[in-house]
Formats: sequence, structure tokens, C-alpha cells
Amino acid sequence: MEPGQHRVHQAHQRVVLCGRRAGHGVRRRVPRARPRRRLPRRARATPLDPRHRLVTTKYNPARTWTPEGGVGIGGAYMCVYGMESPGGYQLIGRTAPIWSGLRQYGPFEPGVPWLLRFFDRVSFFPVGPDDLLDYRADLLAGRVEVEITEGGFSLAEHNRFLAEHADGIAAFRARQGAAFEAERVAWEAAGEFAPRPEPEPASPVAVTVPPGGSVVEAPLSASVWRVDARPGDAVAAGTPLLRLEAMKLEVVVRAPVDGVVADILVSPGQHLSAGHALAVIAREEAA
Repeated sequence: MEPGQHRVHQAHQRVVLCGRRAGHGVRRRVPRARPRRRLPRRARATPLDPRHRLVTTKYNPARTWTPEGGVGIGGAYMCVYGMESPGGYQLIGRTAPIWSGLRQYGPFEPGVPWLLRFFDRVSFFPVGPDDLLDYRADLLAGRVEVEITEGGFSLAEHNRFLAEHADGIAAFRARQGAAFEAERVAWEAAGEFAPRPEPEPASPVAVTVPPGGSVVEAPLSASVWRVDARPGDAVAAGTPLLRLEAMKLEVVVRAPVDGVVADILVSPGQHLSAGHALAVIAREEAA
């Protein structure tokens, strides 16, 4: 097992954040200690033992899609994605569902669609890809249960633990700090910190629209992620023409009418303002 994986499986993660909005967790007061919940790998948590705290950077730009149950690390936090969504945490695995949606089953309490609570203690154990799929299916069908036991947290005991292991913790932090500095120096040498002004939005272009044709415009300020259609393609209303990216979200732009793609006016990587012309759709007989 790799050292990083070993640390993940050794650690007892304490849930400190639940929920998300525009990439940020929602911090709330911790009302009381909650049960310990054991899952086959990982809301947002951090290990109690400082020697188990892995730290990474987040992706920029972020992914436009992350699988439900994906487990990632960003900064000093470990995160479980409760549903498919954009995301920037570096993925290290996948785990059991932590959000039940409208269907209540297995470990989810009636009327409560979330599994983890503030201050839960979570530990993980390794499984293979096929075993995880079987576990998830069995959990959904009610054939297995998540191991949940009652527990408590004593701040006094935790402080004693930190004092007893102070030398080891200090040594780990020193090694981690040295590794961070080496990484930072490598980034600087690679030009990662060089000033990079934001690109200006693409200038409006002259558009020729054939009789009865339609202009497809950007619905919001965004960048062009991918172009799916080419001039000459016959399309039906609803056919994807291209995909934009804004605030970690993938926005699929579709043909508004049946016809033929007369022109594509943008290319991947361009930054656009809302209302920028993207494509021209001609009536099939006009094309």
C-alpha cells in the first residue's frame, strides 16, 4: 500500500464541515459528540492526529464533473461528494453514499437524507473497485449496514495525546514543511507564480445569418470548453452544439431549431461575454 493510502486508512477523520455553496463549506457550531461511522473510504473532515493530515492544492481550473461518493483532498481537508457535481479537490478514491436523496434506506434515518453529522468520527478501509460497487449495491438494497458505534470526544484526552506525541508531531510537521518549500520552489522555477492577466473577452464578430436562420448566443459570461458541432452538420432542436464552463459548471448550448450548422463562431479556450454569438443555424432548405 502506498504511504499516502496508508495514512488515509490509519486516520480517524473528524467531520467539521457539512454542505457546500460555490465551492465553500458551511461552518456551524458543533452541538455534541456524534457516533463513530466506519465507511469503505471517507462531508468535509480532518484527522485528529496531526501526523495523518495530508495537504494538497486544489485543481485550477476545477473539474466540471465529479462522481457521487468521490473522495478528495483539498488543502488540509478531506471531502466526500454527496452527489454528482463540479469540484476541485484532488480525488483519491470513492466511498459509500452519504446522501440518500428522496429514497431513505439502510443507515439513513427517516426524514434525514444525509448520513454524516458534525463531529462524527469516520474511518476508512480499503476495498477493490468491484468490491466497492457490490458494497454500494448491497447498501442500497438493504443487505449490508454501515458500522456505526456510539462514541465521545474528550478535549482533555486529546490535549494529553498531543503532548505525549509532541516530538513525533513536530518532526512530521518539519518534514511536511520542507516538502512544501521544495514544491513551492519547483513551482516558482516553472513559472507558476508569474503574473498572468485575465484574458479579455472575445470581441463581437460580424455575423451573416441566412434567411430564416438563427443565431445561437452565449447565455452567460463563460469560457468555451468544447465544440461539439461543425459547419455542415445537420442538427435537430436540442442537439448539443458546444459546451461552456463558468464557476465550475458545464453549460451545454443546444440547437434551438432543426437545421444545418452554417457557422461556428468560437473556439475552445475563448472567454465570452453573455450574448456573444456562438453559432449560426440555417434552415435545411436554405443551406
